[in-house]
Amino acid sequence: MKLHELHPAEGSTTAAKRLGRGVGSGLGKTAGKGHKGAKARSGGGKRPGFEGGQMPLYRRVPKKGFTNIFGTDYETINVEALEAFEDGTVVTAELLIEAGIIHHSKDGLKVLGNGDLTKKLTVKAAKFTESAKAKIEAVGGSAEVV
Repeated sequence: MKLHELHPAEGSTTAAKRLGRGVGSGLGKTAGKGHKGAKARSGGGKRPGFEGGQMPLYRRVPKKGFTNIFGTDYETINVEALEAFEDGTVVTAELLIEAGIIHHSKDGLKVLGNGDLTKKLTVKAAKFTESAKAKIEAVGGSAEVV
């Protein structure tokens, strides 16, 4: 078999409908769209979410919450995630991104106190929970607010 010998299986393809090419074609005059109405018009049809004039779902459902434009969104990690680093490492948001532990630093890094830490590390972050700070300092490390 050669590339120029390839062709679709018999009956698997059909010719495209050639609309509006005379009455004899069977798809002339209204071109299969019927008489008048929204779907017969140029650019006609219904928009997504249209429910025939009934109040659409996206308007029936109550609004909920808001986005605080002045709020800060911290990227959070737990103390147990810091166990991946060697003793004496200075852990920053950039280092965590390189290691693949977090994907981006958002408005800063917040260290939470879940898990255990056995290595002496210097952790630089925007915020620490009390338990996280206590666990880092308990093993001889330091928690620096950046």
